[in-house]
Amino acid sequence: MLNTERNTKQFMSVPQAITELITLADGREITIETGKLAKQADGSVVVKMGGTMLLATVVANKEANPGVDFLPLTVDYREKFYAGGKIPGNFFRREARPSDQEILTMRLVDRVLRPLFPDDFHAEVQVMISLISYDGQSIPDDLAGLAASSAIAITDIPFNGPMSEVRVVRINGELSVNPNYADLKNSDLDIMVGATKDSIVMVEGEMKEISEQEMLEAITFAHAEIKKQVEAQERLAEKVGKSFPKREYSHENHDEAIREKVWKETYDKVYEVARTPSGKEERGEKFKAVLAEFLAQYVEDAEELERVTPFAKVYYHDVEKEAMRNMILNDKIRLDGRDPETIRPIWSEIDYLPGAHGSAIFTRGETQSLTAVTLGSVKDANMVDSVMVNYDERFFLHYNFPPFSTGEARPLRGTSRREVGHGNLAQRALANMIPEENPYTIRIVSDILESNGSSSMATVCAGTLALMDAGIQIAKPVSGIAMGLVTDTKTGNFTVLSDILGDEDHLGDMDFKVTGTADGITACQMDIKIQGLSMDIMEKALLQAKDGRLHILNKITETIAEPRADVKPHAPKMVMMEIPKDFIGAVIGPGGKIIQQMQKDTDTVIAIEEIGEIGRIEISGVSREKINEAIAKINEITFVPVVGEVYNGKVVKVMDFGAFVAIAKGTEGLLHISEIEWSRLDTVPYSEGDEVEVKFMGYDDRKKMKLSRKVLLPRPPRAEGQGRPERSDRPERSDRPNRSEGQRRPEGQRRSDGDRERRNDGERRHDGDRRNDGERRQERERRPEGDQPAGDQNPSSEE
Repeated sequence: MLNTERNTKQFMSVPQAITELITLADGREITIETGKLAKQADGSVVVKMGGTMLLATVVANKEANPGVDFLPLTVDYREKFYAGGKIPGNFFRREARPSDQEILTMRLVDRVLRPLFPDDFHAEVQVMISLISYDGQSIPDDLAGLAASSAIAITDIPFNGPMSEVRVVRINGELSVNPNYADLKNSDLDIMVGATKDSIVMVEGEMKEISEQEMLEAITFAHAEIKKQVEAQERLAEKVGKSFPKREYSHENHDEAIREKVWKETYDKVYEVARTPSGKEERGEKFKAVLAEFLAQYVEDAEELERVTPFAKVYYHDVEKEAMRNMILNDKIRLDGRDPETIRPIWSEIDYLPGAHGSAIFTRGETQSLTAVTLGSVKDANMVDSVMVNYDERFFLHYNFPPFSTGEARPLRGTSRREVGHGNLAQRALANMIPEENPYTIRIVSDILESNGSSSMATVCAGTLALMDAGIQIAKPVSGIAMGLVTDTKTGNFTVLSDILGDEDHLGDMDFKVTGTADGITACQMDIKIQGLSMDIMEKALLQAKDGRLHILNKITETIAEPRADVKPHAPKMVMMEIPKDFIGAVIGPGGKIIQQMQKDTDTVIAIEEIGEIGRIEISGVSREKINEAIAKINEITFVPVVGEVYNGKVVKVMDFGAFVAIAKGTEGLLHISEIEWSRLDTVPYSEGDEVEVKFMGYDDRKKMKLSRKVLLPRPPRAEGQGRPERSDRPERSDRPNRSEGQRRPEGQRRSDGDRERRNDGERRHDGDRRNDGERRQERERRPEGDQPAGDQNPSSEE
């Protein structure tokens, strides 16, 4: 038994992990570890920064599936809720479909990994990244690219890496990488950059109207940091020792004789079709006709036709791509006849949808977006619940790309990753233009009705138009443009293309989308397909993009130059107000009774949010009159009188000793008879319903209100000789007569019910002065008439 236990312990000993350390400029450390977890995968690593940990694994099949002529790469990123000590908030209490943020992280990693696999490698590859620990500071998606690349780098899977990704922010003019989550709020630049040791591969992010030069500086800064992380992966791979040599594979078959024949017989014809300006559909038909003509020579030999056709299609695709690239490089002519810098014709229209709160059509060439804006209340906000954050998103954009927009009929499988990514780019482009004081929840929906080049940039333009049509007071209009690049690595010749077509995106070496105002860049997305792209070429692309953006911006402002002064009549109006936190319960009422009745009476939607010591109330409704009615009701509930303020009150009850005056609903105080006028009154000169102007004098020691009317009246001058006697002329207190003697009730006589009622009403319920009637009369009789200051009289009060 002892031997068995000893052998088991030896067998189950903790594996010795292999680690590599990366030290950032500010001293923070990133650790890459392998050899301890998920050892049956081709490669697995744990990347740790602070208390944030990611597990990345990769598995690649040895052979490609039959008929597959592309790279079937899957990148999956999931955040485990246990990583942050949370339980999922959905019905099933488990992680389900990926969130938008998880999908965006998948895309960031995929777009850098995919071009680094060999073109002829078609085996299925699956990269899985999991957030397994989160410390509330280090942002997980900053490390996802590093984790994925490290897992591949230590394997024999063919890969032209390693690569890494970093987040670059600028805070107070200083650039830094991979900031803490709290620091993001203070940055005016937030971009993710993916690169190898030699080349930039991907850039995406948002900015607050920065210049093109500032963006280039950020990219250069990121690349310097990425190089250090790539070198760390190379050291780790050398320690592991499995990555060399790479596995052998053969996923493609070729026939050089057919290749040569296809090029010889079709190149000139394709070049001529490309040189002749035409639309997308017409051009596609002409290209198909050239291939059909080539294959026609094999029609009589069915077996040979079947053998040649797959090869011919592959080689013909290469012919099309090369012919169009050469035409652009040599002749500076594009497929639709434009020169490299010309923007396609643009037309736009606003207020197209009468039922929407704002709408616009933006059409550029064969790309068209129909975009609508819907305004809602805080109750309509998009609830974001993840491991990192839990908040209500008040501005969001949804992008839809139906099959008919490209003339196709294909299955509808829900929102695609592409739709999520394009929508997010457009949302980030516009987000910083929404004013902070905006009271609405804003949802933008872009339906792409036609697509032939950069529908996401059409969404940005249509979104700007729709927001202004809806009356949202955006800071500045935003436009967007997609740029392309064609290069000849042998000669160094290159051409930058403005407003690219779909075919130009496919055949080009770079797809670069940039959005901005007249004053700077607000968002960008760049995918570079070639190695060694210089910063000079990137700078030229950025400057040419600026010219295109400004041209499109002018077209937008021709349609609508500035936002409407107000929202449309059928759109909800929104008012924000704040109340002391102590009044939140009074406004809501028991079981929500008061607020529900208020919403029903005013036909509004009222939402209350507790923020610190205040309650923030949002009131929305179609009618401004109804909103004002709701505001008045809330003000009545939360009314707090201000000392020294004058109020127009209404007499609600008259007593012998004064009148009860309501200065707001539910707020009443006693205007004592001595506070009505400077002269002495025997009766109260008011009736119920009379209006009277009073001043709030404060509270007495019993927290009862004191009201006065006479302090608002001119004080009459004292009659000559009736001044207050000097102190030396006044008798000593012990010699003064007791003026109340003779006025006392005989012993044993009971106070009348009327007297008792008057005292109860005036003294217990509303009177903060504990003196009896006799003592107050003594004090009045000691002073000359009209010499009673307001603060020394029977204080008014409120129940």
